[in-house]
Amino acid sequence: MTPTEQFVDTLTRLKPGEVGLLRTHAGQGLDESVDGFDLFAGLWWPLRQKSSRAPRRQVAWLIAKLFAFCPIQQSPGDTLASQLRQCQPSEERKKAFQRRFDEMLLLPLDRIEPTLQWAVREIRSNGKKLDWAKLIDDLSIWEWGSTRLKWADEFLESREGE
Repeated sequence: MTPTEQFVDTLTRLKPGEVGLLRTHAGQGLDESVDGFDLFAGLWWPLRQKSSRAPRRQVAWLIAKLFAFCPIQQSPGDTLASQLRQCQPSEERKKAFQRRFDEMLLLPLDRIEPTLQWAVREIRSNGKKLDWAKLIDDLSIWEWGSTRLKWADEFLESREGE
């Protein structure tokens, strides 16, 4: 099991109170709360001590808050972009939905949390699962243009045959 998968596994085993505490930190930085920092340090630091390949701290904090916000079941291969592609709404809302996805691709990592909240909420409301480990890996290299291009390709994939 990779350090990223171990981190996701740790998130899935959180107690309801811990999930609630993480949820209250939505939109906050890691250094804004002692309680949030302590909980996160207990989740992330043991993995970091074992492996330098543990998820980046900024990305792990973001994912911990997103998971608490919307604890969707881990499902390898179900990437965020491909799952959103399957969630597209009716024709009258489709353009706004696609525009929101496009806007997400333009955001820097430190401003992407609200849009990712929208995305995971859409995925959950459509009964979909999510590959959290892949999301962590992608966000760890978010600055690379190839990551965003891959997301765009996955999102547009189903429309190629139309």
